[in-house]
Amino acid sequence: MEYITLNNGVEMPMLGYGVYQVEPAECERCVTDAIEVGYRSIDTAQAYRNEEGVGAAVARCRVPREELFLTTKVWISNAGQERAATSIDESLRKLGTDYLDLLLIHQPFGDYYGTYRAMEAALAAGKVRAIGVSNFYPDRLIDLARFAEVVPAVNQIETHPFHQQRVAHDVMARYDVVHESWGPFAEGRKDMFTHPVIAQIGAAHGKSVAQVILRFLIQSAVVVIPKSSRRERMAENLDVFDFALSEADMQALTQLDEAESAFFSHQDPATVEMLTGYGAPRR
Repeated sequence: MEYITLNNGVEMPMLGYGVYQVEPAECERCVTDAIEVGYRSIDTAQAYRNEEGVGAAVARCRVPREELFLTTKVWISNAGQERAATSIDESLRKLGTDYLDLLLIHQPFGDYYGTYRAMEAALAAGKVRAIGVSNFYPDRLIDLARFAEVVPAVNQIETHPFHQQRVAHDVMARYDVVHESWGPFAEGRKDMFTHPVIAQIGAAHGKSVAQVILRFLIQSAVVVIPKSSRRERMAENLDVFDFALSEADMQALTQLDEAESAFFSHQDPATVEMLTGYGAPRR
């Protein structure tokens, strides 16, 4: 495993296991498989509704808690200092742990400044080892980094070969914020798994398209959290530390960037209404 050091000195694995869209009933089994395969970083969120499954897998595994890196995220419906503080304690309870390794604001909506103050308090209290954000575009990241007491350690955003987020990456580097990818495979959209350039590079290294994508992002200083419910795919995704892409490989992959989302834009009104409505109380 390779690691990256966050801006507060905490070491974070460059590759972890994500549980987005893993059904709660399946989550314990999937995370158990992931840990047995060798994953030590697990990424979940309040909005995924599977924190308890992650916690159950962590409780039953034989890996000491200090060897695991657990991440969760505060959802919009828990925004604001009081609600966020309560939700953080609830996440700790569901995960069955005294502390989180990383806590993120999931979306840049609602009273995220209040949420961040609650996270800063949790950090000071030892409930969290590092705090950061998710889906923050450069303008909002800069705003928070300049005016919060604690500069975010991580920004988790959509990142894959077709949307490499170069501007965002440069801004994160300037503020010493680690770039983490969600959706490294873009869920297979735009025929990513059969793309001839990626497949050709994979064949030259004896690796799959998925392995090339993960290696490309890791060599670009981007943390990855691929998700799979199949144990053999989990093992395949983890097996990316025994080869390196050449400069020519990296350049060929860099040229695949289309600089647009394969999913949605956080600046689209319909997307904002959908996200802010999820889990919100009826009015």
